[in-house]
Amino acid sequence: MARPRTFDEERALDGAMRLFWETGYEAASTQALCEATGLGRSSIYNTFSSKHALFIRALTNYLDTMADNQAAILGDPTQPPLTRLRNMFTSVIDTEEANRRERFGIGCLGVNSSVELSRRDPEAAGLLQRDLERRLGTLQDLIASGQHAGEISGTRSAREFALFLNATVAGMRVSAQNGLDRSALESIADAALDALAP
Repeated sequence: MARPRTFDEERALDGAMRLFWETGYEAASTQALCEATGLGRSSIYNTFSSKHALFIRALTNYLDTMADNQAAILGDPTQPPLTRLRNMFTSVIDTEEANRRERFGIGCLGVNSSVELSRRDPEAAGLLQRDLERRLGTLQDLIASGQHAGEISGTRSAREFALFLNATVAGMRVSAQNGLDRSALESIADAALDALAP
């Protein structure tokens, strides 16, 4: 008869996610994962089967949570499109500030994983591509709606503006990791929004 689990699996998963977020996949040692999750080696492997499987679950949870949060901000029907986009940028900056260590941001687990793993981990690459298309779809829908209402410039297609904004957010995350402060990140957001103004 299987022994009942005596730990909170979601809490362990959150601990692993945080470690992968801070250090990357390769640098997260088994010992560090034990410390982050509060589990012994055998419990980690019995529950998640491998370091990679644990990472994939952590990355999936992270991407889904972040995309859901972005969709909620961008889908707020009480705000005009450019205000929703500004709120998205504010959320990104707030996350960077909340996770800053000394003067350096933590970045985005999705962006970090793209840089580290996309070329050599097909499963992670697939998750990241699915997340990208979801984010772009949400942005594109909002931008198209704003263009139709005359609230967003029509100088570029909704898809082009969505790609531009997504790349801007990724660049802001990396810039925060390199120590760019809040006021500088806000100026990047302002410049991006200026580009969309009609």
